[in-house]
Order: sequence, then C-alpha cells, then structure tokens
Amino acid sequence: MYYSSGNYEAFARPRKPEGVDGKSAWFVGAGLASLSGAAFLIRDGQLPGSKITVLEELKIPGGALDGIKEPKKGFVIRGGREMENHFECLWDLFRTIPSDEVEGSVLDEFYWLNKDDPNFSLERATVRQGQSAQTKNLFTLNDKAQKDITRIFLATRGEMEGKRINEVFSKDFFESNFWMYWRTMFAFEDWHSALEMKLYLHRFIHHIGGLPDFSALKFTKYNQYESLVLPLYKWLLDQGVTFRFDTTVTDVDFDLSGDRKQATRIHWESEGETGGVDLGPDDLLLMTIGSLTENSDEGDQHTPAKLNEGPAPAWDLWRRIAAKDKAFGHPDVFGGHIPETKWESATVTTLDQRIPDYIQKVCKRDPFSGKVVTGGIVTAKDSSWLLSWTVNRQPHFKQQPKDQIVVWVYSLFVDKPGDYVNKTMQECTGEEITQEWLYHLGVPVADIPELAAEAAKCVPVMMPYVTAFFMPRKAGDRPDVVPKGSVNFAFIGQFAETSRDCIFTTEYSVRTGMEAAYQLLGIERGVPEVFNSTYDIRKLLAAMSRLRDGDPVRIPGPELLRRKIVGKLDSTEIGELLTEFGLLGDTK
Repeated sequence: MYYSSGNYEAFARPRKPEGVDGKSAWFVGAGLASLSGAAFLIRDGQLPGSKITVLEELKIPGGALDGIKEPKKGFVIRGGREMENHFECLWDLFRTIPSDEVEGSVLDEFYWLNKDDPNFSLERATVRQGQSAQTKNLFTLNDKAQKDITRIFLATRGEMEGKRINEVFSKDFFESNFWMYWRTMFAFEDWHSALEMKLYLHRFIHHIGGLPDFSALKFTKYNQYESLVLPLYKWLLDQGVTFRFDTTVTDVDFDLSGDRKQATRIHWESEGETGGVDLGPDDLLLMTIGSLTENSDEGDQHTPAKLNEGPAPAWDLWRRIAAKDKAFGHPDVFGGHIPETKWESATVTTLDQRIPDYIQKVCKRDPFSGKVVTGGIVTAKDSSWLLSWTVNRQPHFKQQPKDQIVVWVYSLFVDKPGDYVNKTMQECTGEEITQEWLYHLGVPVADIPELAAEAAKCVPVMMPYVTAFFMPRKAGDRPDVVPKGSVNFAFIGQFAETSRDCIFTTEYSVRTGMEAAYQLLGIERGVPEVFNSTYDIRKLLAAMSRLRDGDPVRIPGPELLRRKIVGKLDSTEIGELLTEFGLLGDTK
C-alpha cells in the first residue's frame, strides 16, 4: 500500500488483484470501518460480495453512527458527526454509493445540499440563561497562549506522547475562547492526550478560521444512520454481502510462528450458541477493536441513564487478542479509565411550538425551515455541566412529524450539579435534563417545569467509553492497521494506528478500512493522502492571522530598523504573503 494525491490516482481503476478469486473476508463489527472496508474489497479489490461476512453484536449495522426511533421512548441520537471537504477517503467511498434521496451518489447528495445551504452559526455561545456570549468570533488568545499553540504545533510526536493537555498548556490558554470552542466541538477534556491535540491542530489547520462560527463544517440531510449507514448497507446487501447480527466475537486464534502472523480461527456466540470458523491464509479477517459506544445505556423521560461498568465485549475481545502479541496494542490505556472517558448525551424532541420559539430566539433562524438551524453546537459557556446543544436541519429523521424538532444535548462535566436542577447530569432523568437545557436556553424559570413535562420528551444516553481514544498514549498502544508479518488480518476502526490522521472522525474509520483492504489484497491504487494543509504556507499564515484575531505582528526594535526590514520584505514573495494575510502592520 502507498499514499497518493491528485486526480491521477484518484480517478484510476485498479486491475483485479492476483489470487482474489480464491479469497474470502470476515469482518468483526458492522461499524463504518467494516462497512467501508467491505465496499473497498468489492469495488477496488473485485472480491465478490458473496465471499464477505460481517459479524455484529447488535441487531443493526452502523456502530457509533446511529439514529433511531425507540417506540416507547422517542428519537435517539447518541452523537453527531461533523464533516468537511477534505475527508478524502470518506468521499472516495461515497461517490460510489447510490443516494436514497437524489439521482446520483451519496456524495452528490451531500455536495449539492451543502452548496445550496452552506453551514455556519449565528450564535456559538450563550451566558446568563440564553443571552449571547458576544464572542464576536474572536479567539482571545494572548501572547503566552499563542506561544503555547505554536510550541505544541512544532513539537515532535515523541515530545507529546503520554502527556495530558493540561501538562503542556498554560492557564492563559485555558481561559481563551479558543479552548472553549475547541473542547466543546471535539469533546476534549483537560486530562486528554496532548498528542491528539497536536494531531488535530495539524489535521485541521486549514479550518482554524471557520472554528468560531462552524463555517468549516458540513452536515448530512438527516441523521448519520439514515444519510450514511443505510445507503451503504443496502449497497453491500445488493453485492451479496452476508450480515450475521446478534453475534458476539469472543476470541481470535493466531499462528505467530517467527516473523509470520496468521489468524487461524474466529470464536463467537450467536443467538445463544457457541460457534466459529477456521481461517486459512486466503481467509482475510478485518477486526474492529475497542468501541466508543460500548455499554451505552438509555434512560427515558422519567429514568436516568445508567453507567454500565460491567463486562464490555468489544474491549474484552481486544484484551484477549492483545495478550497474544505485543504488536496488538494496549487496550487498557484507552478502555481502563471510565471516569475520564465517559460523558452523557440526550435527545430532546419538542412536541409543540413553545420550545422552538426559544430555540429561534437564540439561533436567529426558523428551526422549521428545513435549512441550517444552529449550524453546530451552542455552548452554555457558564453552565456547570458545560452543556452544549444543537439543532440540525429538520426533520432530522425521515419519519419525524413536521411539527416536532429534534435537539441533541451533551455535557462534558456529568459529575457536577446543574445550575437549575442541582443534580449531576448522570443522576438526571430525561425530564430533568430538559429542565437544565431549558434554563440555559432562556426559558423563564416559572415555565420550565411545565414545558419539560408537557412540551418535550427526552432520552438520555450514558456512554462510558465515548472519549477513550483521547486518553494519553504512546507509540505501540494502538496496533498498526496491518501489523508487521500479518498475512491475512488487519485491525480497523478508531483504535487502529494509521499515519498522521486523527481519530473521532468518520474519515478515520473509512481510512483504516481502506488501508486494510488495499494492503491485504495488494490493490494497485494509492490510498488518498491526508490533506497536506499543515505543509502549506498559505494555510499556516491564514491560521496565524486568525489565531491573532487579525492583530498584525509587531516587529521589535527601532522604527527605522522596522521600516527597513519591512521594505526588504515588500519586494519578495514572503512580503506579499505576509501582507495578503494581514500579518504586517502599517509601516507608513
């Protein structure tokens, strides 16, 4: 496998790999990594879909990409996915998958939607019960905080390994709007990985300017399950792929003789029966390891969601596999810290017009318009829970009544008492979470109990491992997608290691599936390189200007010397770039 960029490789159609007719493929998990890996085996590897089997513990595909209506509870979305134009592998995949909405591909549908209705926020944060925080899209990074970001950006990966964010940034940084934007958008906590923070800075440096108002982001028409998972799942079924649901993979056997590594058997429990299958060198195995949504628990309007710290099949499987070879990673670095990796989300469905009026007052858009509403999360900056909420384009579900609005709410501090309910989010029922949200939405205190009880229903979800991949780590803690010496197996998903991309994105899952498929079959087409904005001087200068809130760089020294230096720069390409991006002050 190799990386490529440009349309020469992107538009090329690879030839049929040698020996592919004698191979089969098995997938552990039916999340996006597995679904995409199967699609690439079929489209680019020309492996017949009838030779692919997907084993899934749940009764539906999609993994963390969910969106469902529970008959007795209401609509449920555990989380949302923010996307951008430079998710190269994701869009390479979905250009192939037919859309359920338009004549064309899922990519066509997404592209046209975001062309016609571009995303941006009119209110990023509130204070004092729904009042504008007046951030003015500023980062408010002082000189010390700017130096912190520059130092982490220029540091080596090794220097950031095993360190927490609060070990490498100063108090000045944590008091900035930048950190408020960043942590609530990506769900970073102070104790999370400094290395992941660095990788995010590199990966999305071209979107720094769009961070305050979310103009960098793009969203699907409906929830992620209906817009992404279902079209892909239907396409795979049409290709003959077999899905075995209600099947928990419990272990994998390997032959680890010398430098050669081969998976030899899959063990599973399916519908109460123990079973498995033997694997030869031509039977490929692509395993999703770990899970951010494992042991998720749903509450309802009158019942809190529970924190499930019991057996976790996805994590237990990785632990058994990792015990067999040091190259298979260290799962407890990520999955052994529930107090640091948990948070809770909630799906609120409004039942009449009363609450939507308050939503419109904050976001300054009609939530029933069918177009962008909040444009991303709105953070209650002074919330004890650090509560954020968002309303995507409505309807968010195809079966959603036209007079209802679906709202997603989440909090990073689930163990702190709220500002209205005086309970932790973890202790709250759906109705109580709605009360706390309504308080920060600006609903008069006297009206909150009635509206929470009669004008909405809420489904809370506690997720013990939702930010497990952000725990401080070192090289080797995540196994390579295809470990050295492997002849027939790969690791995929958010806990497999691939070059320079960053986790907690749909792109990362698809990239690992693509890399696994291309390596195991020897597909003669380059995997798209991560967008190289971190090496583009124009993107770096634009980011620097925005991080300084447009304040030009002040060249130190006597005025005469400053003028002389600027005069020299003015006649060069560097001077033109510095001027274009507003980094040189008035020299007259």
